[in-house]
Amino acid sequence: MSRIRTAFATGAVAALAFAALPASATGAPSAPETASPETTVQESEQTSPAKDRRQLQAWAADTWRSFEAMVDEETGLPDDNIGGDLDPASRGGYTSPTNIGAYLWSTVVARDLGLISRREARGRMATTLDTVAGLEKHEPSGMFYNWYDPATGAKLLTFPTSGDPVKPFLSSVDNGWLATGLLLASRAEPSLARAADAVREDMDFGCYYDPAQNQIRGGFWDVDPQETAPVAGDYCEMGADVWYTGHHYGAFNTEPRIASYLGIAEGQIPAEHYFGTYRTFPDTCDWSWTETRPVGQWAEHLGVPVFEGALPYRGMRVVPTWGGSMFEALMVPLFVPEETWGPRSWGRNHPLYVRGQIEHGMREADYGYWGFSPSNDPAGGYREYGVDQLGLDGPGYTSDQERTAVDQPYEGCREGSPAPTEYGDGVVTPHASFLALRYAHGDAMANLRNIAADFDAYGPGGFYDAVAVRSGQVSQRYLSLDQGMIMAALGNELADDAMRRYVSRGALEREVRPLMAMETFAVGWDR
Repeated sequence: MSRIRTAFATGAVAALAFAALPASATGAPSAPETASPETTVQESEQTSPAKDRRQLQAWAADTWRSFEAMVDEETGLPDDNIGGDLDPASRGGYTSPTNIGAYLWSTVVARDLGLISRREARGRMATTLDTVAGLEKHEPSGMFYNWYDPATGAKLLTFPTSGDPVKPFLSSVDNGWLATGLLLASRAEPSLARAADAVREDMDFGCYYDPAQNQIRGGFWDVDPQETAPVAGDYCEMGADVWYTGHHYGAFNTEPRIASYLGIAEGQIPAEHYFGTYRTFPDTCDWSWTETRPVGQWAEHLGVPVFEGALPYRGMRVVPTWGGSMFEALMVPLFVPEETWGPRSWGRNHPLYVRGQIEHGMREADYGYWGFSPSNDPAGGYREYGVDQLGLDGPGYTSDQERTAVDQPYEGCREGSPAPTEYGDGVVTPHASFLALRYAHGDAMANLRNIAADFDAYGPGGFYDAVAVRSGQVSQRYLSLDQGMIMAALGNELADDAMRRYVSRGALEREVRPLMAMETFAVGWDR
C-alpha cells in the first residue's frame, strides 16, 4: 500500500487502514442527473428484469457459499480470505472488525433471500455476537483491535502469514463497519437486539473526533507504537492518552464517513463535523499537489465554511474520492440512502461517479471492462486500484498493473504532463460492479456477465476477487470485505433495499438526513 501523503489525506482500504498490516501479508437546485447518452455502454445481449433477477439470485447463493467456508463454526468469526476452492485449509488465519460486520449483514441477506432459514441465521449470528462480546478490546472507548485469530478470538500480536509483529491498532473505519453490522443485526433479528446493542452502545466514535480539526483520526494505538507520526491525546475523556494516527480522514467522499455518520447519530460527534471534511481542496496554489484545479464556490453550513468543489473529468464535474476507487464512494450508500437524503448532493454525484468509472474502462483506457477498486492483486498480494482522475490525491490509485498515472496540470500553479496514449493490464474487481447496480443497472449486469464469460473468473463461491483483463490473470481468492459488499448490494437489489431499511431508520435519519439536504454539489455535465 502506498503511504498517505499529508495530514489531510484519507486512506481507502478499510481492512488495511493504518492497521499495522505487515508488508509481507497477503472507508436553483436541479433533480439528480443521469448518464449522458453519449457515454452509455450497450449491453452485450438482450436481458429482462426477470432474467436479471434469476442471475442475481444465483450469484447471491454462490457468494454466500464463500462465507459458509470462511467462518469458523466454533467462534462464528469469518476469516479475512480463503482460496478459490473454498478449502478451509486455505483460510488466511486472521480477521478484522470489518470482516465481522460483513459476515453479520451477509447472514441477514442470506436469510432474507431464502438461502438459509431464520433459525440458522439466528444461530449463526448468536454465535458471532457471543464471541464478539468476549473479544479483547480497548475498554475506555469500546473499540476493537484490527486483527484477531478467527479460530480463538485472540488479539493478534504476530501476523500468521508472515510472523511479523503486529502493533495492536484501533481503526475508526473498521470499527464503523463492525458497528454497522451490529446495528443491522439488532434491527433484523429482534431476539438478538440486546446482545448486539450491548456491544455497539459501548462504542464511542467521539474518541476519534479531533475538535481542533473538525475531523476524525484514522485511529489510535493504546500502547505507544514508538513511531514519529502518532500524536498523543484523549478526545473523549478516556482517562489516559492514546496515540492517534498523524493523519485525519480529511476527504469527504470516502468510506470512513460511515464512522462519522454513526458518531453524529449517537450524539458522540457534533453535526458540524459533516461539513468539516473536503469535497475538494480549495482552488488555490496551496493545494496544487492534488489532482487538478477544482471548480466550485464557498458556502457556509452550521457556521462551517465549505468549499463546494468538484473535479473535471471527461465532460463531467464530480466530487472525487481520495484515490478514485469505487468502494470509497459507494460502500456507504449500501446502508445509508445518501442520494435520497441529499438529492442535490449525493443524488447527483453517485451516478456521475459510476459513469466516470465506466468511461475510463470502456473508452479512455479501452479495456472493454470496468470497475476499479482495492482488491487482491492477480499477480499476488493486495493492492489499491482506481481511476486516477476521480481521486483527490495527485498520484491517485491507478487502474492497471503498470500504474499508468495521469499528471494533469493545475491551472495557474503547475504544469502537467501529456496524457497517456495507452494503458496496460487493467485490473477490474467484480465487487465494484455490484456497488454500481443501483446507479447503472444495465451496464453493471453486462459487465459482470462479460467478466464471467470471458475469463476464468467465477468459482464455487461466486466471482473471484479480481481479473487482469489483458493478461487474463485472475486472483482466485475470496475476501470477506469484498464478498460482504456484494452480499449487501444483492440484499438491497433483491429484498427491497433491506440493508438500508435496517440501518438508516431512527437516529441516523433524524440526525444525518437534514445535513445532507442542506448542500448542493458543484457537479454535473459540461454540455
